[in-house]
Amino acid sequence: MSGELRQRFDVLVVGGGPAGMAAAACAAESGVRVGIVDDNASLGGQIWRGESQDHRTINVTQTPAGGRTQDAARWIERLQTAGAAALCGVRIFDQPEPGALLAEGLDGLFELRYENLVLATGARERFLPFPGWTLPNVMGAGGLQAMVKSGLPVRGKRVVVAGTGPLLLAVAAYLRKHGAEIPMICEQASWSSLARFGAALFGHADKLKQGLQLRKELAGIPFFANSWPMAAHGGRSLESLTVSVRGKAKTVPCDYLACGFHLVPNIELPLLLGCRIEAGCVGVGDFQETSVSKVFCAGEPTGIGGVELSIVEGQIAGLAAAGRTTEARQLFSERERARRFANLLERTFRLRPELGSLPSPETIVCRCEDIPYSRLLSHTSWRAAKLHTRCGMGPCQGRICGPAAQFFFGWNPDSVRPPVFPARVENLAALAGLTEPQHNQINQANQTWGGPA
Repeated sequence: MSGELRQRFDVLVVGGGPAGMAAAACAAESGVRVGIVDDNASLGGQIWRGESQDHRTINVTQTPAGGRTQDAARWIERLQTAGAAALCGVRIFDQPEPGALLAEGLDGLFELRYENLVLATGARERFLPFPGWTLPNVMGAGGLQAMVKSGLPVRGKRVVVAGTGPLLLAVAAYLRKHGAEIPMICEQASWSSLARFGAALFGHADKLKQGLQLRKELAGIPFFANSWPMAAHGGRSLESLTVSVRGKAKTVPCDYLACGFHLVPNIELPLLLGCRIEAGCVGVGDFQETSVSKVFCAGEPTGIGGVELSIVEGQIAGLAAAGRTTEARQLFSERERARRFANLLERTFRLRPELGSLPSPETIVCRCEDIPYSRLLSHTSWRAAKLHTRCGMGPCQGRICGPAAQFFFGWNPDSVRPPVFPARVENLAALAGLTEPQHNQINQANQTWGGPA
C-alpha cells in the first residue's frame, strides 16, 4: 500500500463510548502509547453523544464543561490528561494480519498496528418489523433521540414511545424536555415483571434514584405494560399507530414513533478477528480477555448491561492490556455487582413470544433488499435466506434484519467477511495493489456514479 496513514500503539481501543473511553484512559495512565478510534465525529458513543466535541484529530481537545454529564466530563478529562491519541471519524473495516487493522476516514486509508487490542464496539437497537414500520418518522428510540441532539425540532410533535427496556423511559423524558408531546409509552414487558424489577431496585440505590427521577419527569404520561405496536399508518409519513394494549387494539394519532426492542451487541469485528461467541456475545475471561491472544473486549459486546458495567469492564480491560492486572483485579467485585443488575435487566425485558407474530406476509424485513416476510418463510437458515433472497446482503450487511430474523426464525449469522463496513472503492483498490491508471479509472467511475461505494 502507499499513501495510507500508519499509526502504531501499545494499546489500541476500538470504540469511543463509555467502555472504550474508560479502557483508553486507564491504559494511557500506565504510560504506554494508547490510541482510541471511533467512527463518529466525536467520542462519547450513543450514551454520551454531544458531551465531547473532539473531531478527526490525534489528540483529544479541550471542550467546555457545560452540558456534559458528570461521568462524561470525568472520563474526557482523564483521557486529555493521560494523552491518549484519538482518531474520530475513522471506521475499521478489515484485519489484513494479526496485530493490524485497516480503517478509512476522510483523510484516507489508515493502517493501525497494536500490541494489545481492546474491542469496545458497543451495541445497536433491535428492530422488530411490523406493518408500516418503514414509513417516514417511524424511528428507533435511540435514533430519534440522537437526531434531536443533532438539531431535529420536536417541539409540539406527538411522539409515541414503544418497545422494551429502560431506554424507552430515558428517551421519553429527553423528548418531553425538548417540547415533544408523549401520548403514551408502550412497554411489552408484563406488569408482574416490572413489579419484580421495581422491588429489586431497592438493592441498587443509584438505579432507584434514577428511576424515581424518571418517574417525576414523566408524570402525567400514560404508561402501558403488556403493550406493543401492531401497525403504523400514513401516506407520505406516519399519521397514526395501532398498538396492542392488554390484548386490545388501540389507534393513536402521532407524528413520530420512537420504537426499539432493547439492544443487540455489535460483534461483527470480534467475529472477524476470530473471537469466541457465546449466546450472541463475545466470550471473555476474568480480565476481559477474549479467545484471541492480546485481544480484550469490554462493554455491550460482552452482554447488554448498561453504562456502569461498561465502564468497569473498560477499566479492567484497559488495565489488563497495559499489564496492570493487580489493579484490574481490584475491580472484580464492582463488576460482579454491575453484572447482577445486567442479569436483572435481561430477565425483566426478555422479548415475549407474541411479538413473533408482528409481521404480516407483506411486511418488509430486509429494507436494503426489499425482502418481505413471506419470502423468508420457506427457508431454514440465515445462509439459505441470503443465498435465495439476498436478505442481509445490502448496505447494512444484516445489522437490522439479522437480529429480527434471529428472533422470528431462530437463525444465527454463520460468518463475517471483510469489509465489515462498506468501504470506498479506492481503498479496496489500494489493498489489491492496483496500478495508478487503474486507480484513475475507478475514481472516474466513482464520479460518474455519484461518489465512492
